[in-house]
Amino acid sequence: MKNLSRRKFIRTGLAGFAGLTVGGPGLLKLTYTPESRGGSKASNQTRLGMEKFVEIAHHAYQRGIRFFDMADSYGSHPYVGEAIKTLPREKITLLTKIWTYEDGSDKNIPVRESLDRYCQELGTGYIDIVLMHCLMQGGWSQNRRHYMDGLSKAKQDGIIKAVGVSCHNWDAMVEAVDNPWVDVIMARINPFQTLMDGTPDAVKELLGKARKNGKGVIGMKIFGEGRHVSEDEREQSLKFALTEANIHCMTLGLESIAQVDDAVGRVMAQ
Repeated sequence: MKNLSRRKFIRTGLAGFAGLTVGGPGLLKLTYTPESRGGSKASNQTRLGMEKFVEIAHHAYQRGIRFFDMADSYGSHPYVGEAIKTLPREKITLLTKIWTYEDGSDKNIPVRESLDRYCQELGTGYIDIVLMHCLMQGGWSQNRRHYMDGLSKAKQDGIIKAVGVSCHNWDAMVEAVDNPWVDVIMARINPFQTLMDGTPDAVKELLGKARKNGKGVIGMKIFGEGRHVSEDEREQSLKFALTEANIHCMTLGLESIAQVDDAVGRVMAQ
């Protein structure tokens, strides 16, 4: 596996099917993911069934999408693993998320044990990006050392290339922006302030600081978790994400070939 510098990682893009990305000038811009409609080892995408999931994933790849965004709690690893069996691994970026508990919890298990299972489920020898999933308070850099140390060791060993956090809290995001451990931040952003951790202006200013600090930034809740999906709202949300939000790419909860084509077309038209 080739080493991936933070600068090269950001330059080549962030995104996925169950995670998707669309290539445009420069960075890839669009990521398809189950968003928060996943959990309990299932998501809207996995509930489509393996055959339909693979069909959509392959169509997304044909449309230029190269980044697969997953999470252990979505149960998406075996589905993506099946989808990428016939795709060139070197052209794909895989992102997944690990659920975490405070240090000392009896629910903690060795990080490497989890990563080995993820790789087995995906049928790959390495994962490009692993995020600590859904951080909902500040102080995580002190009470998640078990995971941070384990992910750092896996990064050192070449099992993963980049580490970071998925934030569902303002304080957690502020902490991530200045923390040198973090390569990638996933943050909630849309023009309607729906399910966000601050105003659009405050969040985009903070994410601008993250970018200046060399972080890769992925936007989520672009349509407010499905609350803003009218024609005008989709257009407004995507334009905001692409031109104002200070993100490198975005995640969208797409569940059909038609939705993939609509999103790709809108992004490429911006």
